[in-house]
Amino acid sequence: MKSVRAFRGATQLLADDKLEMRGAVVELLEEILHGNEIANEDLISILFTATPDLKCEFPAVGVRMYGIRDVPLICAQEIDVTASLPRTIRILIHAESKLPRGEVVHKYLRGAEIIRPDLAEDADLKNGE
Repeated sequence: MKSVRAFRGATQLLADDKLEMRGAVVELLEEILHGNEIANEDLISILFTATPDLKCEFPAVGVRMYGIRDVPLICAQEIDVTASLPRTIRILIHAESKLPRGEVVHKYLRGAEIIRPDLAEDADLKNGE
């Protein structure tokens, strides 16, 4: 039986650049979807946040270009915390899943692993790494 689950992740950009943002967001989305066996029809909604130093484009643009057009997406600005990781996009996916909550895999890429090392380490252990 499927339940609603939340899937988290983050990625860091080298620069505030549209092409890099699109690529990084799609890479993160694919990692989360594949890592948790989520199909497009399982998706409920996706929330993106971007740090205040990212102004080139909405993170959701890359997901729309990827082909996900029938899922509600929303973008927001991350809280501007002193000494936080710059140029970072966070994602929160709500989807139906057969996975128990304890087996959900969260993905942190491109240096964003330092945000939640506890989740990044758990993900590596679950994948046998």
